[in-house]
Amino acid sequence: MTRPDAPDRTAETSARVEDSRAPWAKRTRAAQAMGRVDPATRAVVAPLHVSTTFIRDADNGYASGFSYARPDNATVREAEAVLAMLEEAAGALLFGSGMAAATAVFQALEPGDHVVAPIVMYWGLRRWLREEAPRRRLDLDFVPADDLDALKAAMRPGRTKLVWIETPGNPLWTITDIAAAAGIAHAAGARLAVDSTAASPVHTRPLVLGADLVMHSATKILNGHSDVVAGVLAARAPDAFWARIGAIRAGGGAILGPFEAYLLMRSLRTLHLRAAAQAASAQALAERLAAHPHVARVLYPGLPDDPGHAVAARQMAGGFGFMLSIRVAGGEAAAIATAARVALWKRATSLGGVESLIEHRASVEGPDSPCPPDLLRLSTGIEDPDDLFRDLDAALRAAHAGGP
Repeated sequence: MTRPDAPDRTAETSARVEDSRAPWAKRTRAAQAMGRVDPATRAVVAPLHVSTTFIRDADNGYASGFSYARPDNATVREAEAVLAMLEEAAGALLFGSGMAAATAVFQALEPGDHVVAPIVMYWGLRRWLREEAPRRRLDLDFVPADDLDALKAAMRPGRTKLVWIETPGNPLWTITDIAAAAGIAHAAGARLAVDSTAASPVHTRPLVLGADLVMHSATKILNGHSDVVAGVLAARAPDAFWARIGAIRAGGGAILGPFEAYLLMRSLRTLHLRAAAQAASAQALAERLAAHPHVARVLYPGLPDDPGHAVAARQMAGGFGFMLSIRVAGGEAAAIATAARVALWKRATSLGGVESLIEHRASVEGPDSPCPPDLLRLSTGIEDPDDLFRDLDAALRAAHAGGP
């Protein structure tokens, strides 16, 4: 209860919120979660709102703006505001997973719409598209999206309604020119959506480059602690298609839970520090592994000889991301044996966490995967990069020698 002689801090609170709109750097605003101060407690960390229902006003309305937790939540709104700021978006929507976010975009299309998607992309969404697009009467083409001529040839003006690209593309880390892809899509009357999970808003700004939508599996580096499953969409403009996506989330109950949103907000405060450290380690590892006698090839856009390096250097800032892959000399057996011998790297699915992960992707993705059988996918964490290299070097050498 407020004491009668307590000072009125409403003006101070408003000033702090207004400060969050000043031209501070994005990393500054993210670190302070937009500078919000809780008006009730003066806490610098926003409270966790878990209520599922809210009191009606005397006139039976909801002046607070909240009526029920399935379509909306105050904690979720707080995290969405930070994400929209980071993406320089008109708005952001959080979902219960990256797949829930991505599939909402395709669910918002009309039957008969033509969709173009990349060959190299997250395998779970590729599989969902192959299974669900025919059932939803979507006309679907997969193309090598990093080949702009192939992308342009796939357009059907008037019928193509969505071009979906992923850059860097998992797990080969191919780079697609976002600005050029946006021009191709828009010329055909289509929207461009970008899965930027492996880049993060720290390294790439798809909406600024011309994309209409950007998607992240927020489970990955946005959260970065391997303890939240979440997805996010952000839009360049609040048009009818964006409203349709919001209605799909509300009607289908795909909103992120408040506790997960609270944890995600915690992580967004340190995103810039983690993303910079992880990208620097990935670059260092890529350079050292490129000279390793038991590595046939390193796939990382930060290497000057990578096919996507020039485009990546133009559209990425502050590093080339935290993901790389290696093709192990000796083929599939040597790759699997290498993954079996690491001590520091963790053999696990996912990416973007503070712990470094290694995985033999062909075993996971199955026979229709574009992933070579000798490939190991590496998600670089925040450990000492020298330790990470020593561990992987020892595993590669042991696998090559056939030792334990």
